[in-house]
Amino acid sequence: MSIIYHIAAGSDWESAEGTGEYTTSTLGVTLAEQGFIHCSQAGQVATVAKKYYQNETGLVLLVIDAGKVVSPVRYEAVPGEPDPYPHIYGPLNPDAVVEVRPFTA
Repeated sequence: MSIIYHIAAGSDWESAEGTGEYTTSTLGVTLAEQGFIHCSQAGQVATVAKKYYQNETGLVLLVIDAGKVVSPVRYEAVPGEPDPYPHIYGPLNPDAVVEVRPFTA
């Protein structure tokens, strides 16, 4: 099982559970606007949280089994970062999320 992570607003995740698909790329940006959903490998979560989610409340960390994601998952280089980041190119199916953890950046 290959695990990837996504920091989400709790309200966005609740909506996804109701609609059957998660379509937020990152805080305040939709999948349609960005073209993919930003995710992280385990060692990248803290960096992303510190850089983009400081002082945000109501966050959750989605623990995702990449093998269960219906949309394509691609690992792509990000300028200035040593390791590639996983991106989901389409909606995230909620049944690929194996755990939802309360999260504070």
